[in-house]
Amino acid sequence: MTGTYTITLANCAFFARHGVMDEEEVLGQRFFVDAELEVMPAGPLEHDALETTVDYGVAFKLIEGIVTGRRYYLIEALATEIARALAQQFPQIVRAKITLRKPNAPITGVLDYVQVSVEHHAQR
Repeated sequence: MTGTYTITLANCAFFARHGVMDEEEVLGQRFFVDAELEVMPAGPLEHDALETTVDYGVAFKLIEGIVTGRRYYLIEALATEIARALAQQFPQIVRAKITLRKPNAPITGVLDYVQVSVEHHAQR
């Protein structure tokens, strides 16, 4: 096989304390992450070998570590860090699109969530 394919980790949920407001750090909330990873296999997929692709269990743990690690004021910065870290961990990733949802954004009004999407393209 030549060309790329996509691996998606959908609606990964984590409890964390991101945001600008002091209450967000004190109370925390759930954040939801979608990772859409465009992958160029490191070898023929017909060989059925894990090292040719992205181990999505490892990818999930990497995302979890970043989201539950240090506090970010901006979810845009958090999403960017996730995309960069995934591309660094897995050289097979040629594009990482990270969508991050924050359901309890501290704004006046009724909404389901605030969402940001960022894309990181590998330097080749």
